[in-house]
Amino acid sequence: MLFQAETLDTSLYMIAGYAIFFSVTIIYLLSLSTRWKNLQRDLETLEELEEK
Repeated sequence: MLFQAETLDTSLYMIAGYAIFFSVTIIYLLSLSTRWKNLQRDLETLEELEEK
């Protein structure tokens, strides 16, 4: 009873784990890209205000 006769198939859990990992990574990279664009826009605005 301690040892099972066959090993369990956990490949679906592995695929789900990788899917979640890559989804979170893509969302994070998109967030970083959006933040970078907003920072560039803010920098341009500050430089324009500095010239005036």
